[in-house]
Amino acid sequence: MTTSNASWRSAFSVYAQPRVLGMIFLGFSAGLPFSLVSTTLSAWLADEQISLSVIGYFSLVGVAYSIKVFWAPVVDRLQLPLLHRVFGKRRSWMLLAQFGIALGLMGMSTSDTQQHLQQIALLAVLVAFCSATQDIVIDAYRIEAVITQYQGAMAAMYVFGYRLALLVAGAGALYLAEYLGWQVAYQFLAAAMLVGILTTLVIAEPEHKIDAQAKAIEEKIESALGVAKVQPILSRFLKWFSDAVVSPFVEFFQRNGKTAIWILLLIGVYKMSDIAMGVMANPFYLDLGFSKKDIADVSKIFGFFMTIIGTSLGGMLVVRFGIMRPLLLGAVLAALTNLLFAAMAVTEPSIALLAGVISADNLSGGMAAATFIAYLSSLTNTAYTATQYALFSSLMTLPAKLIGSFSGDVALNFGYDVFFIYSAVIGLPAVGLVILLMRSPSPFRQ
Repeated sequence: MTTSNASWRSAFSVYAQPRVLGMIFLGFSAGLPFSLVSTTLSAWLADEQISLSVIGYFSLVGVAYSIKVFWAPVVDRLQLPLLHRVFGKRRSWMLLAQFGIALGLMGMSTSDTQQHLQQIALLAVLVAFCSATQDIVIDAYRIEAVITQYQGAMAAMYVFGYRLALLVAGAGALYLAEYLGWQVAYQFLAAAMLVGILTTLVIAEPEHKIDAQAKAIEEKIESALGVAKVQPILSRFLKWFSDAVVSPFVEFFQRNGKTAIWILLLIGVYKMSDIAMGVMANPFYLDLGFSKKDIADVSKIFGFFMTIIGTSLGGMLVVRFGIMRPLLLGAVLAALTNLLFAAMAVTEPSIALLAGVISADNLSGGMAAATFIAYLSSLTNTAYTATQYALFSSLMTLPAKLIGSFSGDVALNFGYDVFFIYSAVIGLPAVGLVILLMRSPSPFRQ
């Protein structure tokens, strides 16, 4: 009993680690610009009587977050002049991205929506690009800063900071705009990027070790491409492309062998059940007769705190039991909580029932998110952290979003109860793949 208690105390004490606590502030820095170029920006434009069609086009700004894998190799390999020497590989890119976000938001705040709408659009693209770049670097820093065992806790603190930022950039921005105007609101939130900037100045650069196996792979690929046999200018480009773009993918498949296919399949389907359900959640609540205020109150209060509790629990479980068992538990709970929504669809609606179901969903979703991020982090090689993690994070949402696009048709044709059962069933492949990987001779069998 004493050993068990000590183990749980040790698992909880991970949240006292300075680098783990620091992820709250980096998470805040990552979450702040996301709303300011999406939902909050839409509210500003709508308040200024900008047409809905134009507001719709502004949503394309968010594409930057989905295609960040294309410039992740640059972030992994390019050393920034002067900044790299002073701050190191990760912190230099982090600072550049954070200053870009702050300057972009400040520029938006000084632009008139009626006369300088195109300028606002260009600045929003700049903010989104810098924000996606910051995401790449923070993910790389998070993976390199601590051992795999602590990745769940790092993810939990990151989610906590990110959620706080969404509140500040969402509800906080609306309050500021109501009393002080949109320009002042965006100026205040541009200044709030100091949280991330100051954190980056305080934290230590993680250690970067040369991976001998990765180096050998790079040399083989360079030889296969004939890098040494072409003109010097072309040779330099081919060497960079080979090392930064081709090698991360080759290294991943060589390191994992045949298991790599099952790992990629798991990444693609793990969040499928959760995302497919989320598409129909708010329409479901409204069709049950709940007011928008009821939904907002319950989701903000219960949703926020239960997500934080869930991610914290996920981080502790990773420390206590390793990655794979909590990952399996998260996949099972994600499917089971969807059945709670199916039950709610055929019972008399009540606020208490709504709060209970949302609490269970956010608790399990938070735990699954923390353990899944820890799993993705464990898959990367520190020689290609940014590139490989950017690939994984893009892959984890694409199939789920495609499946989610059919959610409305299923709910419309078969009813909400059948839809939520369907959303639970499509979570079963993730459960099966986790069990398969737990039994395979893999370094991630923990």
